[in-house]
Amino acid sequence: MASIVGGFVMPHEPGIFFKPKETWSEAQLRVMAAFDAIRARIEELEATVAVVVGADHYVLFGPSCLPSYLIGIGDVSGPYERFPGIERDDIPSHPALASHIAQHGREHGFDWAVAKNLQVDHSIGVPARLCAMPTSQMKAVVPVYLASGVEPLIPKRRAFEVGQAIRAAVQAWPEDERVVVLGSGGISHWVGLPEMGKVNSDFDRQVLDCVVRGDAASLIGMDDEEILRTAGNGALEIRSFICAMGATQSPGGRLIAYEAGPDWVSGLGFAELHAG
Repeated sequence: MASIVGGFVMPHEPGIFFKPKETWSEAQLRVMAAFDAIRARIEELEATVAVVVGADHYVLFGPSCLPSYLIGIGDVSGPYERFPGIERDDIPSHPALASHIAQHGREHGFDWAVAKNLQVDHSIGVPARLCAMPTSQMKAVVPVYLASGVEPLIPKRRAFEVGQAIRAAVQAWPEDERVVVLGSGGISHWVGLPEMGKVNSDFDRQVLDCVVRGDAASLIGMDDEEILRTAGNGALEIRSFICAMGATQSPGGRLIAYEAGPDWVSGLGFAELHAG
């Protein structure tokens, strides 16, 4: 039987990768060390599949299709953007497990949208490339998108329930897989707005404190209008964190790193979610 053996939250902010490696600042080196630490921990957990939860940035589906939550059940590639040092080719996928998660969900009140071919953007591609696929036992990535960047947004409670549905489906999978769930998102940031570049570190640390304490209820209870006002439209991506917390049923975790500075436009938080 498959099981969820752990989870992580992390950023996917593209500004991390714009500078050549030889010009990285001390903060940049710390950020890359945090990605390395997650990869090493995934290796220790002997994970074979990574479910990566990201956001649509209005570039994959556009205005013609806005799924509340979607899972890739076929070929996966990306990220479609070009970043120095990040590959853009095929990402090994697990169509059978992904299709099982979708079907199991339909049988239990979760009407998944599916993509039979999916070229992911940086919200899936960055965690997959930096943390999942370099590990020796990792066989595949299952991409999941939540509507957390473009309205209408998935309710935060529903994001948690989608995580629970992923967990239930994984536990019903008959094959022996060790699954980690990666919640990918920035914390405070203003995307395409005059405040872009501003960061609210107090908000970021509040979110990370909830993650470390396993307090999904407090994150679910945050008011979106207040989030927009104090932490920006990009902070709505905490739905990915909430989903990962639902999937792991995390009783708590540990902070790996937090960074905020002029090299990027968001608060960057890294934490491990212990599996419940």
